[in-house]
Amino acid sequence: MPKKAKPAANGQEEGPVPCKQVKVEVAGGPSPLNFDSPSGLFESLISPVKAETFFQEFWEQKPLLIQRDDLALATYYQSLFRLSDLKSLCRQGVYYGRDVNVCRCVSGKKKVLNKDGKVHFLQLRKDFDQKRATIQFHQPQRFKDELWRIQEKLECYFGSLVGSNVYMTPAGAQGLPPHYDDVEVFILQLEGEKHWRLYRPTVPLAREYSVEAEDRIGRPAQEFTLKPGDLLYFPRGTIHQADTPPGLAHSTHVTISTYQGSSWGDFLLDTISGLVFDTAKADVELRAGIPRQLLLQVETTAIATRRLSGFLRMLADRLEGTEELLSADMKKDFAMNRLPPYYVGDGAELSTPGGQLPRLDSTVRLQFRDHVVLTVGPDPDPSDETREKVIYIYHSLKNKRETHMMGSEETESHGLRFPLSHLDALKQIWSSSAVSVKDLKLTTDEEKHSLVVSLWTECLIQVV
Repeated sequence: MPKKAKPAANGQEEGPVPCKQVKVEVAGGPSPLNFDSPSGLFESLISPVKAETFFQEFWEQKPLLIQRDDLALATYYQSLFRLSDLKSLCRQGVYYGRDVNVCRCVSGKKKVLNKDGKVHFLQLRKDFDQKRATIQFHQPQRFKDELWRIQEKLECYFGSLVGSNVYMTPAGAQGLPPHYDDVEVFILQLEGEKHWRLYRPTVPLAREYSVEAEDRIGRPAQEFTLKPGDLLYFPRGTIHQADTPPGLAHSTHVTISTYQGSSWGDFLLDTISGLVFDTAKADVELRAGIPRQLLLQVETTAIATRRLSGFLRMLADRLEGTEELLSADMKKDFAMNRLPPYYVGDGAELSTPGGQLPRLDSTVRLQFRDHVVLTVGPDPDPSDETREKVIYIYHSLKNKRETHMMGSEETESHGLRFPLSHLDALKQIWSSSAVSVKDLKLTTDEEKHSLVVSLWTECLIQVV
């Protein structure tokens, strides 16, 4: 299981590693994408389509194909990942299964051609050239700075994890059979051309990956060829297959995906436990025992069904009157597993807090707002029998880019824990462009100073 943050009594995490504000300058020449803000990046990614139009007409509804005759954009896309990059990546140490899959589509099924252990470039290239195999490179943002830069901004924009895979397929070959995914997909064509066939979904907005037999899916609803600089979007559940046309060079594309496990159903599952917990504290009916031998019944009894229906209506009524939705896991999981802020260099800027230590007469402002989540939940301290609520602040400033989207068991949450009495003061900091420490809504000057020092040590505020 992932390790939890270990906040100390003063609200600071034990053994904090302070950090400076990271740099966001771009190395090299200007990019055709706009990195000034998360919304600016997304708008430039789907240009000339406007974001408002995209979410009204396409998002979770239907595919969007953007074909652009833009040499600068095509050149930029090609720089994101090339087939020739595999040689240097193999020298860094990549492994079959974890980092690379080698596969072919044979008679409508995926045939995996992976070897064991470490990937050697000459063998990889031999499978590519002689076996006409597709090379799938997992989560290249771990190695490629510009993909890190793009995906970090997209995670800020969507408020959801954003992963990626690169697919390299030789001419006249196909790597995967028709299938659908459980993620929203953005495809950027980087090298060569790729012929795509999209089919109407059998499971709209699917919650899981599935291969579909070609005799079940009928004729394509859309068919086209992507060239470098083109973008394709389609919702989860869209059945698709793609091949590199014969007689042409290889194809390379990157699939950028998001919104896995981010449906209303997922959010309801995440919040319902806290709502039940709070309601049970206030309502004795929810604390009453279930009927004897209910768990031994083959079928749920009519009495149990009526009682559960009544409790659900009670929870709905309580939900209408609350301003706080308790997120048990989704907020924390997002903060724990997302990319850290993009920076240039070796990250030495993360060693100490930036600027001066805040004092009672200081004015402070929140920084890295898009990388911080604030939530309220029960205190996990086993010595607290009342299980009072506390405030959790999780952030991604210390996350490891190298393990992003890799399902690492070593993922650790970074953040702070404060008493519920600090909520109004934290809301002041979150909602203001700048706030005076002495004006924070806390009882004593000591609490005000302790709060801002804790946030400053975690690099979440700076003195202005």
